[in-house]
Amino acid sequence: MRYEESELRAIIGNFIIEGELAKIILYGDGLINQTYFVETAGESSPDYILQNKNTNIFKDIPGMMNNIQRVTAHLKAKVKQAGGDPEREAMTVIESKSGEPFYKDEQGNFWTLYLFISDTQTYESADTPEDAYAGGKGIGKFQRMLADMEGELTDILPGFHNMRYRFQQWDAVLAKDPVGRKKELSAEINWIESRRAEMMDFWKLVESGEIPIRVTHNDTKINNILFDQKGEVLCVIDLDTVLSSTVLNDFGDAIRSYTNTGLEDDPDLSKVGMDMRIFEGFTKGYLSEARAFLTESEKHYLAFSAKFITYEQVLRFLMDYIDGDNYYRVNSEDHNLVRTRAQYQLLLSIEAQMDAMNAIVKESCSTI
Repeated sequence: MRYEESELRAIIGNFIIEGELAKIILYGDGLINQTYFVETAGESSPDYILQNKNTNIFKDIPGMMNNIQRVTAHLKAKVKQAGGDPEREAMTVIESKSGEPFYKDEQGNFWTLYLFISDTQTYESADTPEDAYAGGKGIGKFQRMLADMEGELTDILPGFHNMRYRFQQWDAVLAKDPVGRKKELSAEINWIESRRAEMMDFWKLVESGEIPIRVTHNDTKINNILFDQKGEVLCVIDLDTVLSSTVLNDFGDAIRSYTNTGLEDDPDLSKVGMDMRIFEGFTKGYLSEARAFLTESEKHYLAFSAKFITYEQVLRFLMDYIDGDNYYRVNSEDHNLVRTRAQYQLLLSIEAQMDAMNAIVKESCSTI
């Protein structure tokens, strides 16, 4: 839904802001939330980012915003302690006039307002080892600053990256086979089943606490990191998905997306593989910040996390295909199957290079 400027001005009037509104323009190309840049008049007052939160994906906006407030408060305290600028090195949530970190309009829509951080730059992709290093450093710094945050966050995405939950879904879909596709997929189903025990062995370490639960971002693409004009990490943004989980999920998902030489749904499997140069760059950047707080178990499974997360994505694409394409948006009848096969090709590439990945992790832990 698109809003008129008069409607947006009325919505912003429910927040505590400085300065006089000058203009409001649609901002960015986000696929989930509708985002606007709010400019104020004059140079002395700050600008803002207004968002209309997507309640189809996020069912608990108050819980989400409580998570974001807790995380940003912790980050700001750390930045201040280090002598930095809390308004530039952490996101700032603007409260509504009712004292909430959001405003709920008469139609039940949730709106949030953040301080705009000026004079920054972002990268749209990590095409070089140097870009990957910067992205890894950004995520590592974010996790390091939150490593001592106490208490778990509200679980706004139940089952996210939880392999036990994913296998429960998988078994139910296979048993139901609602559109009769299972009979043609014996090879693909075997891909999942042949690795089930290995994946559950890892997840049991998370459940037992041997691999600790920490604050995770869960959307680690590089354009969620703000850099200053010198290219130094300022802060991580887009905190809607912050959760309590293992930090290995963030590392693994970053490797899955950063290092793929093809597309997530590439029909040409010869283009798909893991670029070890990008892996090495990201890993070194990440460990330059994260090595200090990671346990030996976390370091041991760091490279494996890329296999774990990529496997999970193979499972989820194939599960949705068998289920009749109810979760992921598709543009053809076999789109989810194409995705499955492309992600499986990436998984094979990761598995083939696991020894080299582990060696890079070990070297980076000892030399940084």
